[in-house]
Amino acid sequence: MQGSKDDAGLTKALLFCGALTGPLFFAVAIIQAVARPGFNIRVNALSQLSLGDLGWIQITSFLLTGLLAVAGAVGARRLLKGQKAGTWGAILIGTFGLGLIIAGIFPPDPGFGFPPGAPAGPGPMPMSGHADLHALGFFLSMLSLVANCFVFVRRFGSTGQRGWMVYSIVSAVATIVLIALTNVFMSWAGVIVALAGAVAFGWVSATAARLRAEERRMP
Repeated sequence: MQGSKDDAGLTKALLFCGALTGPLFFAVAIIQAVARPGFNIRVNALSQLSLGDLGWIQITSFLLTGLLAVAGAVGARRLLKGQKAGTWGAILIGTFGLGLIIAGIFPPDPGFGFPPGAPAGPGPMPMSGHADLHALGFFLSMLSLVANCFVFVRRFGSTGQRGWMVYSIVSAVATIVLIALTNVFMSWAGVIVALAGAVAFGWVSATAARLRAEERRMP
């Protein structure tokens, strides 16, 4: 009995880590976006906060939130093993976190006036190797999120959680649409990418919290 309670406690702790990803990432990013000179959320991506003398703050945020997401993936696997979303749902939360870690290790290029002294327009073309890897990390996270939304649509549908099923569909579609809109409204790309990130992080955090609530109801 004690071992079972300990296992449940560990699972809940891991899922709590997953639930922290969104609030932590955006709390750190918003404070920096307001406080750091030269940063313009309209054109600068939050990722560019990884640059400059204080770039270590955003890099740490990427790495920490990525690790929290991976911990959440382990918790999801422990809870859902043998159930719908027990394999791919957990894997895709993990690859979402892996993408964040990659984005933290490899910073983007300077551009659009940030950090101060950077060119007023886009960064160098072609992009540097580390910027290419940063973009790879970003798209790995977003692709994992979109795919996982549909993995959990199946789970939520099978358990009668229609509200969560609709939320997952809307999150996937909104993420795709917002990323596509950056090519149309390039002068607002920073805001649009931030909104896409908010949708993605929000879904991961909310789903981890939901799974944690399910764990608490189990005997």
